[in-house]
Amino acid sequence: MTVELDHFALWTGLFGGMALFLYGMDVLTVSLKRAAGEHLKDLLGRVTRNRFLGAGVGALVTGIVNSSTVTTVILVGFISAGLMSMAQSVAVIMGANIGSTVTAQILAFNVSRFALPILTLGFLVAFVPKGERTREFGRMLLGAGLVFYGIAVMSEAMAPLRAYPPFIDFIKTLSHPLPAALAGMTFTALVHSSAATTGVVIVLAGQGVMSLETAIAVALGANVGTCATAGLAAIGKPREAVRAALVHVLFNVAGVAIWIGFIPELAEIVRAVSPAATNLTGSARAAAEAPRQVANAHTIFNIVNTLLFIGFTTQIARLVEWLVPDRPLGADEPLAPRFLDDNLLSTPAMALDSARREIGRMGDYVGAMLERALPAALSGSRQALYAIEAMDKPVDGLHRALIAYLSRISATPLTPDQAPVLMHLVAMTNDLEHLADRIATDMTTSARKRIDERVVIAPDAASRITAYHAAVVKALRDAVTAVMTDDHELATTVRNMKHGVTDMASQISRERFGHVPKGAQNAIRGYVREVELLQILDGIFKIARRIARTELVPEPA
Repeated sequence: MTVELDHFALWTGLFGGMALFLYGMDVLTVSLKRAAGEHLKDLLGRVTRNRFLGAGVGALVTGIVNSSTVTTVILVGFISAGLMSMAQSVAVIMGANIGSTVTAQILAFNVSRFALPILTLGFLVAFVPKGERTREFGRMLLGAGLVFYGIAVMSEAMAPLRAYPPFIDFIKTLSHPLPAALAGMTFTALVHSSAATTGVVIVLAGQGVMSLETAIAVALGANVGTCATAGLAAIGKPREAVRAALVHVLFNVAGVAIWIGFIPELAEIVRAVSPAATNLTGSARAAAEAPRQVANAHTIFNIVNTLLFIGFTTQIARLVEWLVPDRPLGADEPLAPRFLDDNLLSTPAMALDSARREIGRMGDYVGAMLERALPAALSGSRQALYAIEAMDKPVDGLHRALIAYLSRISATPLTPDQAPVLMHLVAMTNDLEHLADRIATDMTTSARKRIDERVVIAPDAASRITAYHAAVVKALRDAVTAVMTDDHELATTVRNMKHGVTDMASQISRERFGHVPKGAQNAIRGYVREVELLQILDGIFKIARRIARTELVPEPA
């Protein structure tokens, strides 16, 4: 008997259900990241040299936010900052693959019947209460409800395919592992979601139109297809991001290459460890058993792969560092943005932390600029002054990039605690840029006057000014460190340096004035240049104290 298929109902149900599924995943993931973002970076930061702990943390974080991309972005920041080695990150990336199977495990339960109650509850929690945290929890429920409802819509739309000969014939063409894996890889690359592929596979297996072996092969292909997302995300990013994406690709491709020939054996293992519905037969038994079997196969595949490769994290790290070597920075690239990743904008807590680390790099660079500037100002040549002025260009470039990134963060929903932090970081970014301008403009201008007037700064004056300069440099570096590390005590110390540093400048000025002979023009010109330098350094010190005040401003409860 020929089965008539309602193509309109099939395709609208399939793609409409998938749209609900993907949108629900996006809502759920964004809300989870916003709610848990404050703690995720701390959790990943605790990864030690224990590779098994690293894999466990990677699985946990990815399972929470349902995004291995976010996990990878955080790792790139830690690697760039020197807080984590490439070898340590390899174990975390392996664990992230395990965490990505959480969605499949949830979908394997008969969750469709809970879709509408969860949607209703999520709507009420998201739109009725006033508290932002409560609303975020409601949006999580809304996302989960949409995911479950999307699965139900796809399942209902594809039910007629069980008796539709052309579709059955197509599924038969996937009986060989390679075409099935290729189909899973292609579909995942197109929709940018291995979870969506797994969801469709679970539905088809549950309908009885796809064998467990074919479903496993498609799921294996999805593991390779998801690498396309990581690869696209790494384009134009720093070397660390490219290496992390390459680890993801190598690990997944190698794992699939190993397992592709053992799919029947994996299917037998899965049947043995999964619950069996022996009281049912036919499609009813498939509907009861297949979803859990597919989910378990996905999880077992990733766990076993991690156990196989986790002993070679150091070798894998060396391989990707060899494949993606460092390249020397150009003269205008020492402050090329390293941490400003748009993938983190959906998690404002992480985006703010990335901006803070970038500002820390900027602060270190300006501190080094200030250290180099004084010798050039006291006795350097015009060529030395050109070098100091050239150091300001990278600061201007990073300042523009930071302000643009912080403005994008400001367009995201921020909590009452995050809004003032954003403004503090904006203020600090502007202060550091202004500091670099004072060094590159004011100090070099003063030095050129010294050269034009043929002034020679006396050794004793240079020694006193150098000591004062060292105090100002210390204040700047300590202020930046205080903000970067949330060190309230260090910030207070910088603020309390005011009287000591100010008294030092006044004492030097009085002492040098006493060495000016009456009517000696050369001595007068030298004194003017010395006092000018002191005044410039005093202005820099005031900016350093203002930066320290950023850490001292109480944040709202």
